[in-house]
Amino acid sequence: MQLAQVGDALHEVRRLRPSPGVGELLIEVRACGVCRTDLHAIDGDIAARLPIVPGHEVVGRVVARGPGVTEWAVGDRVGVPWLARSCGICPYCRAGRENLCDDPRFTGCDVDGGFATHVIADARFCLALPAGYDDAAAAPLLCAGLIGHRAYAKCGDAQRIGLYGFGAAAHILAQIAAAEGRELFAFTRPGDELAQDFARTLGCVWAGGSDRPGPEPLDAAIIFAPVGPLVPRALRQLRKGGRLVCAGIHMTNIPDFPYRDLWGEREIVSVANLTREDGHAFMALAARVPIATQVTRYPLARANDAVADLRAGRLRGAAVLIPEQAA
Repeated sequence: MQLAQVGDALHEVRRLRPSPGVGELLIEVRACGVCRTDLHAIDGDIAARLPIVPGHEVVGRVVARGPGVTEWAVGDRVGVPWLARSCGICPYCRAGRENLCDDPRFTGCDVDGGFATHVIADARFCLALPAGYDDAAAAPLLCAGLIGHRAYAKCGDAQRIGLYGFGAAAHILAQIAAAEGRELFAFTRPGDELAQDFARTLGCVWAGGSDRPGPEPLDAAIIFAPVGPLVPRALRQLRKGGRLVCAGIHMTNIPDFPYRDLWGEREIVSVANLTREDGHAFMALAARVPIATQVTRYPLARANDAVADLRAGRLRGAAVLIPEQAA
């Protein structure tokens, strides 16, 4: 399912099955999550190489190995995340910060992704997946889980954490934080009682609309929703010394706010992409802390329906596309 132009619907295209090059894998896709970043590519909020096959939460089986690949065998289950490859030579890569690489490639943005029956991926950037998850349940771990966990790590030892936007990432993160004894406060779209009830079932001690204050000052907050006006609202919810983490790849403009809302050594930080080290660490955590990912399955041909449901906030958890051969 390919995006040809910004703002277009996805269209089915048929191609010859590709062959893996040096260091690459040919993977038969078994499931692929639909992420908000896919919406940003469709809407032109981020610049994708067009035409492009979106999808960067890919779960599949290796069906062929290119020359030089030794770490994977045919038949292995692998995950393909957002970071498709990094240059390995820029100052960020040499410092172990390949998420900030100066010349990266991203799955479903620069190289074709998993809204397909097969995908080519750099073997070095594929991830082993925990055995306790079926293919559809594992798919959201590959971005919602990875980016959510990187954002969570930036909260340090914060005990009271606010989550602004309760979608795929927050529903994974809430379970991890609750298992670690943190107090979670979920801020949803005003009036979205279904999302608020969902948040409480996953361990949040409070859930309410983002248009009103929460019951207590927060040690940290994470904004998953791409909504700039949430930044000053969340800042006002932080105690002195608190940290606000902006976890999305795109956000609408942040409105002016008075300096007093930031003063008191409050901080605003962003999260950008991921490293392979993030991926390995998070998958090990997901094996130890069983995460009940909530997924709605769609046939690959109904990718546009999945995108529309995500855009409208009709999903509880994550949308996952299932190619016909994996159904």
